[in-house]
Amino acid sequence: MYPGPGDHRSDAADGGSGEVPVYRPVVDLDSGAVLAVDADIRAADGRSRSEWPGDPASAAERLSRLVRSATARELLLPLVVPLPAQAVTAEPEVFHLFEDTLRRSGRRPRDVTVMLGPDLPRVPREPLVRGLARLREQGFRCGLGTAAVPPDLLLETSPFLLRIDPGIVGGLPGDQRMGALVDGLVRIGHGGGVFPMASGVTSDEQVSRLREAGVRLAQGPLFADDDWLPGERVGSVPAAPVEAAQERHDSGPPVAEFMRPPVAMNTDATAEEVLDAFSADTALNSVVLIDHRDRPIAHIDRARFLLAVTGPYGHALHAKRPASRLADTPRTVPRNVRAMAALRAAGHERERVYDDLVTVNEFGQCTGIVHVGDLIQSLAGEAE
Repeated sequence: MYPGPGDHRSDAADGGSGEVPVYRPVVDLDSGAVLAVDADIRAADGRSRSEWPGDPASAAERLSRLVRSATARELLLPLVVPLPAQAVTAEPEVFHLFEDTLRRSGRRPRDVTVMLGPDLPRVPREPLVRGLARLREQGFRCGLGTAAVPPDLLLETSPFLLRIDPGIVGGLPGDQRMGALVDGLVRIGHGGGVFPMASGVTSDEQVSRLREAGVRLAQGPLFADDDWLPGERVGSVPAAPVEAAQERHDSGPPVAEFMRPPVAMNTDATAEEVLDAFSADTALNSVVLIDHRDRPIAHIDRARFLLAVTGPYGHALHAKRPASRLADTPRTVPRNVRAMAALRAAGHERERVYDDLVTVNEFGQCTGIVHVGDLIQSLAGEAE
């Protein structure tokens, strides 16, 4: 735990609990942006709170205090909150109580990643897998709070995050064994759609080695000290090498300037639901189908969809069936890419050149859509 006895903050999570919330920024190693707030609780005297209440009501209350405290300071960024792995297997009621508090705080379960604690290797496998499945059914994201798990368990449970322990990160870049371990964890994680997150980062050299391994997310003293609070500045991330060719050819404003809110639906949405969305908004160009992690899976273009559904027998054929049957593969671009690069991506398929682009964040999640016409108009204006 980073916080120590020197942390003098008095904003306790609960007035009579003798506990203090601790916040750590989760930083994108490419852009330096804060992507999430990792919240924890420790005793007011600086010691880590390792024990956990035995009954579900107390456990839910502790989580609730932590979320209320974090939400009071940070309304937009996702939260990462801790929970012993044993609690997931033994107390499913915790999350029903916790979910109620979340919604009253203006948060949704998908805004929160529950990070299972370092007791994970000691929890029986089958109850753990069932507990994680329950978490996902309720809409929560889950993370494994230690790298000390069997690789096949990592693939079977498919968490959102995998925390790479400070003891491993601390060996970088000099310890080749630790470097090989990080490389292996990242490769396994990426193969299963898991995002590795390095913890305890202290030096620029560690950042360089983590980038080399493919790690995008990190936290640690390099970015913020023990007194950091959500909304405050974080330490700058060392500059990453830039590909000269890409820098020369990519021009124009960031594509984020052209982003519009997406109309997103689950992958099991019916054609009738999509038709209702298009009927309600005549200016709507497209609908994006997303998976349980908010990643774009399919893209429904208005013109082609309406041609299929409103044609002869179209409604009878398609209305009650999955809209994905009438969808295309989404054309995604990073939300921080430049307009010219996005326009090049749009031109890869001539028959879909004017389809909306789907912007994604560092987690591959849908953040918006971009009209290609807006990009063309902007770049044409620059050329004049």
